[in-house]
Amino acid sequence: MIHYHGTPISPVAALLELAGRHFCVSFARPDDVLRCHQIGQSVMLDNGAFSAWRNGIVIDWTGYYRWCERWLASPSTWAVIPDEIDGGALRQDALLAQWPFGDKGAPVWHMDEPPDRLLRLVDHWPRVCIGSTKQYATILSTAWQRRMDEIWNALGKQRRFLPSLHMLRGMQLVGHRWPFASADSSDIGRNHNRPQNAPRAMADRWDRCQVPLAWEPRPEQVEIAL
Repeated sequence: MIHYHGTPISPVAALLELAGRHFCVSFARPDDVLRCHQIGQSVMLDNGAFSAWRNGIVIDWTGYYRWCERWLASPSTWAVIPDEIDGGALRQDALLAQWPFGDKGAPVWHMDEPPDRLLRLVDHWPRVCIGSTKQYATILSTAWQRRMDEIWNALGKQRRFLPSLHMLRGMQLVGHRWPFASADSSDIGRNHNRPQNAPRAMADRWDRCQVPLAWEPRPEQVEIAL
């Protein structure tokens, strides 16, 4: 699993401790985007949809496209394609159709959408992001784990080699059973200034943890209607 460390990270000295790591820069907080490209191994451009959903903000997607266009010139940079949390599959497909930068972007499949949409996305895109929703807002809750097992079972049945899935806000899943290719977290940006923490040591702890190499099918709970 590749770990994308969320920004902003301040002061600058703290960010510089992470030189050579992978970074996630949000359109909602693009403060560190230039420096991350100068010192980072790769950069993920996040579209800010989670912040917008949480704060009731409407994103200017045209502005997001303009912002992405400059930074996607870097060969190791990729972007999260616009999505709308709790917007439904049809809305996601409409936003996906407007994306102008091809496979420099990764579409988002939300956990309340039909699994068939995820299977379709992984057939056409080299990387797909998984996003939680109101129904599955708490990562590692019982409902979340049941749903995640369901989709990985479906992927395992369909494909010889598993696709590259990125779990949005999901770096806490290291050490768990789902073989994500990558994930991001704002843990260092939020918590590095606590007395017991230091940016480099925190990144080392994250980066030495991994997920399984393959998926082991899991039994699924069947709902019985009475």
